[in-house]
Amino acid sequence: MIFLPGLSQELMQYAPLIVMIVIFYFFLYRPQKKRQQQRNRMLDSLKKGDRIVTIGGLYGTIVSITDKIVVIKAAEKVELTIARSAVNGFQNEQKNEAL
Repeated sequence: MIFLPGLSQELMQYAPLIVMIVIFYFFLYRPQKKRQQQRNRMLDSLKKGDRIVTIGGLYGTIVSITDKIVVIKAAEKVELTIARSAVNGFQNEQKNEAL
């Protein structure tokens, strides 16, 4: 193996930058990508009859659904049309029992 004396010094100069990139990847980029994938799976799994919560905090049951639009029933005779991306998640069944 050929040893280049200047090479190790050059690598040591870039070591802090390399460490920062690795930290950025493992603590910021990867978790964000994982959350986005989970959200996409949740949005893809929506179906008629699911009880959901919107980003704005509205609770309702899905009446109909298309690629971009979801119609939810918020109360008796009250149906709201929202964007599919505005769905934050499913309602927690235990919270419904407490209400």
